[in-house]
Amino acid sequence: DNFATIAAAVEEGRGVFDNLTKFITWILATNAGQRLVIVVAVLLAQPLPVLPVQALWINMTTAVFLGLALAFEPKEPHLMSRPPRAPGSPILNGELALRIAMVGVMLLVGAFGLFEWALLRGASEDQARTIAVNVFAVGQSFYLLNCRSLRWSMFHLGLLSNPWIWAGISTMMLAQLIFTYLPLFNRLFHTAPIAAFDWLPIIAVGLTIYLAMELEKAYRRRSHVLSRSARPVVR
Repeated sequence: DNFATIAAAVEEGRGVFDNLTKFITWILATNAGQRLVIVVAVLLAQPLPVLPVQALWINMTTAVFLGLALAFEPKEPHLMSRPPRAPGSPILNGELALRIAMVGVMLLVGAFGLFEWALLRGASEDQARTIAVNVFAVGQSFYLLNCRSLRWSMFHLGLLSNPWIWAGISTMMLAQLIFTYLPLFNRLFHTAPIAAFDWLPIIAVGLTIYLAMELEKAYRRRSHVLSRSARPVVR
């Protein structure tokens, strides 16, 4: 009987659906990158840049430390000003599918490229694979910042509006340092310590993903504004 309650329920539902879409957009892109790396390595008859046990590590740690943080993302401004979704429309539209493909390809290029580059420099396969795994961890962390909003920059939302994001990324990076440098984890996951210099291209891959996706969102926003302004006014 209270219309304010109905409006609040609709807003809450939109917020939950929004965060679910963000999570799916994030997880599918990162999974696509892992699959592409394995497929390309097999097609080129190259050693696998990521072993199955290492892929399991990536999926377990990122899902817990990074993916869950999106569930705590506050509702975006102007959420109720959006038009309602058409009944039966898919969760992922063409724009999001393209974004998933773009990130998957960038992770492929980053992980496979740095893996091969490490081998050419004389690194062991364990060291090269450690670099590839860290490309996924760092790349997924940067992409998580993109997925805080499918429309806006995280600076528009507020850097500290979701502290769980930063807690998750910090925990993820600590886990990766343990994964990379602790002897017990080296034996369990067939990894090896890497030089401090090796982190620079790894971070560069993550930063490239972040900047590319922010530019893509800015282009989409501009395109939507131009398309609305070009519509004829009905009198």
